[in-house]
Amino acid sequence: MALVVGVDCSTQATKALVIDTETGRTVASGRATHTVTGTDGARETHPTVWWDALAQALEQTGRAGDVAAIAVGGQQHGLVVSDADDAPLRPSMLWNDTRSAPQAEALTAALGGPEAWAAGPGSVPVAAYTVTKWAWLRANEPDVAAAAASVRLPHDWLTTRMSGEAVTDRGDASGSGWYSTATEAYDPAVLGLPAVDLDPSLLPRVAGPTEVVGTITSAAASALGLPVGAVVGAGTGDNMAAAMGLGVEPGVPVLSLGTSGTVYAVSDRRPGDPSGTVSGFADATGRFLPLACTLNCTLAVDRVATWLGIDRNAVADRTAVTMLPYLDGERTPNLPQASGAMLGLRHDTEPGEILLAAYQGAAASLVDAMDAIAEQSGGLDPDAPLVLIGGGAQGTAWRRVIGELTGRRLLVPAADELVALGAAVQATAALEQADPLAIAARWKTQSGEELAPIAHDPAPMARIRAVAESLFG
Repeated sequence: MALVVGVDCSTQATKALVIDTETGRTVASGRATHTVTGTDGARETHPTVWWDALAQALEQTGRAGDVAAIAVGGQQHGLVVSDADDAPLRPSMLWNDTRSAPQAEALTAALGGPEAWAAGPGSVPVAAYTVTKWAWLRANEPDVAAAAASVRLPHDWLTTRMSGEAVTDRGDASGSGWYSTATEAYDPAVLGLPAVDLDPSLLPRVAGPTEVVGTITSAAASALGLPVGAVVGAGTGDNMAAAMGLGVEPGVPVLSLGTSGTVYAVSDRRPGDPSGTVSGFADATGRFLPLACTLNCTLAVDRVATWLGIDRNAVADRTAVTMLPYLDGERTPNLPQASGAMLGLRHDTEPGEILLAAYQGAAASLVDAMDAIAEQSGGLDPDAPLVLIGGGAQGTAWRRVIGELTGRRLLVPAADELVALGAAVQATAALEQADPLAIAARWKTQSGEELAPIAHDPAPMARIRAVAESLFG
């Protein structure tokens, strides 16, 4: 029996799963939290926090010294700038840092408009993307940008520190804004924009999906408790890792309910949406991952429940209240400066009606985006279940609302920590030089609870669209 470890370096914590490569069984796990700082749109974490959390999570497993391979699934888009010794020059700007919204708008125009971005990188810039954060850094902290000897994504930085090799993968790279899914290479037109002006030598090499990118160095082994020489896989972005862990086939929609909300589908066709609703990402297997992401999901709903002083599942049967819970601004739709809004309150409105409106408002953008993803991916299988993952997938209220708004049957996989599980699939694929989808199938990662479709209710979506149109156009 061989053991591998899959890592999920998310916004809030690092999780590590030690997995039996034959069965996919979780042998041990560990978790350590991160510190996120910032106000007024800023969201930052120092990369050394991730490294320390990785060490803690691996130590908690008690099996780090027994593993043969490791890979990291990381939060997408974060900007890590380091010196020549790979020491970070400042905290990482995280994906949900919205300060670079003006740069996103300016960069969109500078390349020739949304159509040019969709044709090259595959995605129209929003404040989440790394290229906008780099442009913000050059404009606001030019001395730091000038001192940068390397520019990395969060998972890249961890992989480099473990292996000594400057590598990334096409999945996570496709969320940077400077990697082209059309050419499968860094885009010189984007890197050469005056606001970007980034030397490609500062960027990591893009590795293949099952490539062994290096091995654990003696310094990393000493810090993390891993064996010297253990195989290091390429790693990938968190959404790409989750899709790999599930072994998702084209045409099957996946909806993730976490701090952010995400909906995606694997596709054999390269997406390019000039409207900006769908991000035209690559996946971690050689295909594509058209995706839409919202900033406000379970955290926003939980905040509303706290304000109301009721349990998060204490929703009413129906509501006439409409809520747009854009408490952190919003990414889909692209409204980084927006705040929450509510309409339809009466004297007899009950707390449960307000809470139901929060659920519906948080889910509405994701449900709307499914239609755009279907168009970009060549269609979604109408008979396939909607795969529901993330912490919210276990909530009865979330299941009910998603079921009512989509009319689809739902599949809730039994496996949790899907990002770490997907990283473990990738580590195994590198170790065995095998197809990651075959490994996911061997591990039966899609096994879980199937929920029959419930009656589709179109009224909430119509009400939410009308309110959003009246407020934001």
